[in-house]
Amino acid sequence: MKNVIARTAFLVIAALALAACGGGNQGTVKNVSGSKKKSVFTPQSSGMPYEMMVVSQPADYQNGAYDALFEILNDDIPGLPQPEAHFKISRLTHENFTHTFRYCRNVIIMNIDHMYTSCKFKFSRDVYASPQIVMTIQAPDAQSFIRFVKDNAGSLISFFTRVEMNREADNLQKEHNIPVEQKIKELFDCDIWIPQELNKTKVGKNFFWASTDNGTKDMNFIMYTYPYRDKNTFTAEYFAAKRDSALRYNVPGPHDDIYMTLQDDLWEVEDGTVHGQYAQIARGLWKMANYSMGGPFVSVSRVDEKNGRVVVAEAFIFAPGEHKKYMMRRMEAALYTLRLPDELDVERFTYDIEEVTINPENQ
Repeated sequence: MKNVIARTAFLVIAALALAACGGGNQGTVKNVSGSKKKSVFTPQSSGMPYEMMVVSQPADYQNGAYDALFEILNDDIPGLPQPEAHFKISRLTHENFTHTFRYCRNVIIMNIDHMYTSCKFKFSRDVYASPQIVMTIQAPDAQSFIRFVKDNAGSLISFFTRVEMNREADNLQKEHNIPVEQKIKELFDCDIWIPQELNKTKVGKNFFWASTDNGTKDMNFIMYTYPYRDKNTFTAEYFAAKRDSALRYNVPGPHDDIYMTLQDDLWEVEDGTVHGQYAQIARGLWKMANYSMGGPFVSVSRVDEKNGRVVVAEAFIFAPGEHKKYMMRRMEAALYTLRLPDELDVERFTYDIEEVTINPENQ
């Protein structure tokens, strides 16, 4: 697994020039959640989540430009136990980008031409279908293009990952697990959307667990709380201690010496935001101590100021021998729909897209 410990790109996003249907502000991006209201004449976009169509000129396959972009999009996702690429990539030439190919949900168009004086990103929503994002990357020559996409690799990955997670949140809004969510509301006074498949539940002291309970291919959601002390509450060491304590008691193994914990050095924490407020985000690998069992997890810890506590929402996967990307990202999207007791009137997003300036090197 490449870059398991590498910092996730989710905290930063380059400002992408907003070019919605022929116009927009260059240099920043404010929001990519949701799509324009679909008209009765707008076709449904095609493809599965995290599929990408790259449109380029035949020369770009020879000059290294396409390969540079492919390497970024095809890089392994950090925090998974086996190599899985960020995106499944197809390619077409500009000449062949017609008809149904234009309905792909994620499109990157490479425009390399001497008419351009600088490198820029631009994107539009729902150009040919819905939901859809069409991004154009322009550059005056191949070498400038290669440098530009490498300098902004994390932002490219973060941008399209956020787009897909926001789409998953839209799906959850339409179809979510009301009975399980009512239990969470009763226990924690919090509001969240959970996938319908998670029907097996367990309740503990300040602890809740929902699972698909398939035996060999399971999605799991847990929530627990503990008192908020001060800013030192959000250190990696404190997170690990609280998580190990909560899960050792509530997710036991068949014997006392078998319990859930973190894989040594194969996890990390970072600072983030949810609904504009601080969040500690942890991701990596979990394991059952003294037992051959484990998988990936992602955890979001937030301060509930109203009740003086930390609320932790976590997703973890157990699916030995299976690809885990889609399950993991679907569950992660659910975590970002969490609303604390004083946020029940806040509009939900999987991510708040921050306004950040683009790498100015090529401006």
